[in-house]
Amino acid sequence: MTLELKGIHHLTAITAQAAKNVQFYTQTMGMRLIKKTVNQDDTSAYHLFYGDGIASPGADLTFFDWPASPERRGTHAVNRTGLRVATEADLNWWKAHLVDKGVTSANIKERAGHLSLDFEDFEGQRFRLVADPKSAAAHPWDRSPIPTEHQIIGLGPITLSVPDLRRTADVLEKVMNMREVRSYPAREKHGAIHVFEMGEGGAAAELHVEVNPDLPQARQGAGAVHHVAFRTPNKEEFDEWVRRTAGFGIRSSGEVERFYFTSLYFREPNGILFEIATDGPGFTADEPLETLGERLSLPPFLEGKRAEIEAGLKPL
Repeated sequence: MTLELKGIHHLTAITAQAAKNVQFYTQTMGMRLIKKTVNQDDTSAYHLFYGDGIASPGADLTFFDWPASPERRGTHAVNRTGLRVATEADLNWWKAHLVDKGVTSANIKERAGHLSLDFEDFEGQRFRLVADPKSAAAHPWDRSPIPTEHQIIGLGPITLSVPDLRRTADVLEKVMNMREVRSYPAREKHGAIHVFEMGEGGAAAELHVEVNPDLPQARQGAGAVHHVAFRTPNKEEFDEWVRRTAGFGIRSSGEVERFYFTSLYFREPNGILFEIATDGPGFTADEPLETLGERLSLPPFLEGKRAEIEAGLKPL
């Protein structure tokens, strides 16, 4: 059996304004704050996780809180994050909602094979609301300010910008077992955008690669994406991915235990950071589903430093 990734696991971005970030994503976007923790490699920074009502893998949008200047846009980067809703009617509802909240958005139209609506958050984080009528069952958050039927279902597709398709495509197809299924013209630029899919395919399992050789190299900062993570269902398949990437000579982090999931990090040839992460054990490993995100959660290996860590964090 071919080893396959199942789709997008999570996407991690950068914010310089954690309190405003929480307000925007829980109130304007209606997502649930499912885990309030810290960056395990830099415990001075929050790591905020937003998701659906039951903290499903594939619905996690996360942020590192760093005092960074705004990103410099360009290539060698993730340049747009898809957020899925169910129907065109939902896109119409969101268009009106974003206007009401003072958030500028583009027109609703077909982009990349999906009916969609582009917008940015208050730091310039770029999003695309995508109608996904074939999506799996939604898990709405019953305390969201967004009506149940219009809530965000999950992530996908994710769009990358690279100057050279060939090297990235080699890793996606030969190492990660993705398959190119279509391409389409880049509307505002020359060239094409190439669509690669994983698992059963569909918007939740698509990676779109835009080739932009004339753009400068991006510089990460507030409003940028830090990395994108892909789903593997269990530790057994995760171990196969560790062996597989090593077999191709890819430099990686090796296994990294994040407590809520297990991770493997590596960069594709144009420098974009990828992660492969297990679906479990999930965010209820250390707190009940009913109260996710209400207190600062720390994995066991950081619990002994709680007082020191809490003293260094700004209140939200």
